[in-house]
Order: sequence, then C-alpha cells, then structure tokens
Amino acid sequence: MRQFCVFGNPIAHSKSPLIHNFAFMSFANEIGFDGAYGRYLLSKGEALKEKFFDLKLFGANVTVPFKEYAYAQSDTQKGIAKAIGAVNTLVLENGSMVGYNTDAEGFYQTISPYGFQSALILGAGGSARALAHILKAQGIQTTIYNRTQERLKDLIQAGFTCYAMPEAIDQSFDLIINATPAGLKDNSLPLGADRLHQLFLSAKMAYDLIYGIPTPFLGLAKDLGVPIKDGKEMLLYQGALAFGLFCGQCVPLEAIISKMRLVL
Repeated sequence: MRQFCVFGNPIAHSKSPLIHNFAFMSFANEIGFDGAYGRYLLSKGEALKEKFFDLKLFGANVTVPFKEYAYAQSDTQKGIAKAIGAVNTLVLENGSMVGYNTDAEGFYQTISPYGFQSALILGAGGSARALAHILKAQGIQTTIYNRTQERLKDLIQAGFTCYAMPEAIDQSFDLIINATPAGLKDNSLPLGADRLHQLFLSAKMAYDLIYGIPTPFLGLAKDLGVPIKDGKEMLLYQGALAFGLFCGQCVPLEAIISKMRLVL
C-alpha cells in the first residue's frame, strides 16, 4: 500500500482524499499498486519535507498556505513550477521529493471556454502565482492586487502589472479571481466591499478558488448579477493531473477526470 496525502492548514474541508481514493480504487489494475490518500494538518511550513519522509509518502498535494514552502523544499522542480515559484504536487522519484505545479493548467482548463481577455487576481500567494503565469502564457492581460508590496516584487520583475493596498485600480476586467483565503474561515472579503462592487459592475465572472462554501466574495458578485464559479472544477482538474503524476502517467487524463467527477 502506497501512502499519499494533502498538506494544508486548515485541511478538514479538503475533498482531495475523496477524489484520489476513488481514483486509486478505480485504477488499481492499471497502475499496479494500491494507494491510500489522507489529510495532514501541517502546523509549520518549514516541516513539510520532514513530514513527507516521516510519513513515508509516495506523493502529496499541498494547499494553503504551504505551496511556496513546497517549492523551496523540493529537491528539484519540474515543468511550469520553476517559473511559478510554487508547488502543489510532490512526487517521490528515485528517493527525491520532486515538485510540480498542476494548479496552473488545472485552473486554465476551467476558464478556457469563456474567451476572457483580461483578469484581476486578488492575492499573491502560491495559487495566485500559478494563475498569473498560466493566464499570461495564454495571452490574457493579467493584473495582480495584493495587501502588501513586498510579495509583488518578483511578479513585477516577471512583467506583471501589480498593485498593493491602498492603491486604486482604474480599469475593468472580464474575470475577477479571489486567490486569497478570505472567506475560508470567516466572513471576510479579499478587498473592500465598495471596491469589489465597482469591479464587479463590468466583470463577466467572479471566480473564488475556495470551494464547498458560499463565500462572501461570491455572494456579493451573485447579488450584483455577476456569473460565479468556485474552485470545485479546479480541484477536479488539478487533482487529475496530480494523480497522473502519482501513477506515472499510465492512465489517460480524460479517464481520471471522468472517474473523479463521479464523486465530486
């Protein structure tokens, strides 16, 4: 039995064990091993790598607020994770902890049908960075707004338009994304209600990476008649991509997505 988990804090809400355990059960013959996937409440990001090996894991996912810790502690990073500077998937490869990022492509799959031309990302953490890089790569004008200037320095160097509170934003966006934890454990908003109200007036969609709960961010957008989307679909797509890495890409991605969708 190979052990896998998701690291985060908070973590009790995570549905990753649901979709991954169903996939391990469904594809046991194809992947050639039995897998079990759980949750791990991590207190300190600095201990992530130590816990990965203490738990004898073959792979893991990483959620708020540890994706940048996962990047820093990976023995090596592969794919788009190098550009993003954040890791949400860890895989044991030849005794090393290798970091990947499936958030970026997983997110893009959920918005690609809409043809958005511009996006505003609220937040500058690991998830926000993944979204920013994939949106830019797809030719979507991307702006980032964060509480503090410090976390924006490398994003500015990478060519992104960035603002920090209390700077005002005098433009409109097709897509407004909450990539912060605001609303996950409380009734807070990622930005002042008045400013969000103005941004939503011209938006085509409000997207919250948080899933499974009615966040104040999406509630405000809905009240204004703006189409909304939570992070459920992103969880599905990034999870399927991560499962592919866990099992050595021996199961077609579409087959993984179809199975995971049945229980999500």
